[in-house]
Amino acid sequence: MDNNVIKGKWLQFKGEAKKQWGKLTDDDLDVIDGEKDKLVGKLQERYGHSKDEAEAEYHKWEQSHRS
Repeated sequence: MDNNVIKGKWLQFKGEAKKQWGKLTDDDLDVIDGEKDKLVGKLQERYGHSKDEAEAEYHKWEQSHRS
């Protein structure tokens, strides 16, 4: 899925992201606003993941939401 698709459908994906990563706050999700780099950064910050780990989690999540 293209990052632009996630950004465009962020309001729909926001709830799914919150379920997946409960440590992300509503404010975090508002700041992320569907941008991959911001989501990866917040995963690093909240979960203590390395950049590679956070990107791997993002890609796994993104793949599970392909239509």
